[in-house]
Amino acid sequence: MPDSKTLMIQGTTSDAGKSTLVAALCRVFNRKGLQVIPFKPQNMALNSAVTPGGGEIGRAQAVQAQAARVEPHVDMNPVLLKPNTDTGCQVIVQGQPAENNMEAWGYHEYKPRVMPAILQSHARLQAKYGYILVEGAGSPAEINLRANDVANMGFAEAVDCPVLLVADIDKGGVFAHLVGTLALLSESEQARIKGFIINRFRGDLSFLQPGLDWLEQQTGKPVLGVLPYLAGLHLEAEDSLTNCGVTPTVDKPLRVVVPWLQRTSNHTDLDPLSLHPQVDVRWIGPGETIPAADLIILPGSKSVRSDLEYLLQSGWGRAIQKHVRYGGKVLGICGGFQMLGRTIHDPQGIEGQAGSSTGLGLLDMETTLEREKQLHLVTGKLNIREAVPVSGYEIHMGISRGTALSRPLVILKDRHDGALSDDNQIAGTYLHGLFEAQSACDELLAWAGLEQVETPDYQQLREAGIDRLADAAEAHLDIGRIIRIAHGEE
Repeated sequence: MPDSKTLMIQGTTSDAGKSTLVAALCRVFNRKGLQVIPFKPQNMALNSAVTPGGGEIGRAQAVQAQAARVEPHVDMNPVLLKPNTDTGCQVIVQGQPAENNMEAWGYHEYKPRVMPAILQSHARLQAKYGYILVEGAGSPAEINLRANDVANMGFAEAVDCPVLLVADIDKGGVFAHLVGTLALLSESEQARIKGFIINRFRGDLSFLQPGLDWLEQQTGKPVLGVLPYLAGLHLEAEDSLTNCGVTPTVDKPLRVVVPWLQRTSNHTDLDPLSLHPQVDVRWIGPGETIPAADLIILPGSKSVRSDLEYLLQSGWGRAIQKHVRYGGKVLGICGGFQMLGRTIHDPQGIEGQAGSSTGLGLLDMETTLEREKQLHLVTGKLNIREAVPVSGYEIHMGISRGTALSRPLVILKDRHDGALSDDNQIAGTYLHGLFEAQSACDELLAWAGLEQVETPDYQQLREAGIDRLADAAEAHLDIGRIIRIAHGEE
């Protein structure tokens, strides 16, 4: 059995840099020949990934697994919360749905029931790997969530591991964030904090040094490094989207418009297009109108009927119909695919109130939401012009039926997926990640109207982002001391 060491990264706020720091350290440890694995006890995110074993985890843990050069596994993220509404979510435990609609207070009481699963997953990883790098959630100083905590100090205390605290200086108030967070912890939790890391610093470090000296004197905790702001860094996001409504400054030959829905899930599907030198991707937010475009993409949704209602109330449904009349292309992915049909039924109230909703009617099909969740990694071929290889993953609870499916968009090894209209204007699929392979992306963009497509290698871009993070960590963090802290030597 490996002499496993667990080190936890907690943050002063959400989006402080926990996910990116764990990814960076996973790659650094891997470079040093250390057996390392990422772990997040509880994640709340609408961007998720499917493991080879057919389970669902947060996308950040899949990225961290790539950084560690290991296959994703459900034990890396034993509890995943996927919000259905502002106060309710689907609860996924060790890769499979445990509850479909649990309100916040109900989950607060439910947490003691998931802690055994969290500790079981951690113990299994301990038996196989030398180092476990743990990502916290939000902030440990959220005092309203301290009771029954499983995501931050509650977990750290349960497994008796050291903690590093990271803060984002780009947000402002970094010293208040660090000192304030520390002050709101109990004495035992304060002792567990072994050092600080400051993230996303711009400028001359000498101007920051007096503050760092004061912070160490005030708290008695070392600053283990200051990571620079990495402009243009690409790393798949855990949940948030930062470029909604931003208009690019460079004209590109193909314009893609994507409505931002209230429960948009797996928006990372569009990352290969956002990084494509020939594609102008514009996310349209609340109150904005859909501009002229070559292709409109309806993304995945965790709450498809309510997001369909939101889309129609925003006037985007009329804009999509007009876009189609003028010869534009439309692609629906997962929940967006379901919206293209005539009707969406939820007789069991899986995603909210039971009932049915009228879809956009662009494809002759209807969808019924069912309790069994479809979680698959798949490979196949696109069915547009040439039989181009495509791969992706399915995460959905709906089954679609209708004549539109007689012309599938994708031919899988054991079945067909999606639909392509007879006039080639409307396409839909349950496959997430279908733009990630170069040949598939080329084919889809050619279908959308782009001539002489030149798609970059998205896998290389992913690796380059991880390596850039790791290079920054090695240059600006005291890695030797971080490893000693993991060993309990400081």
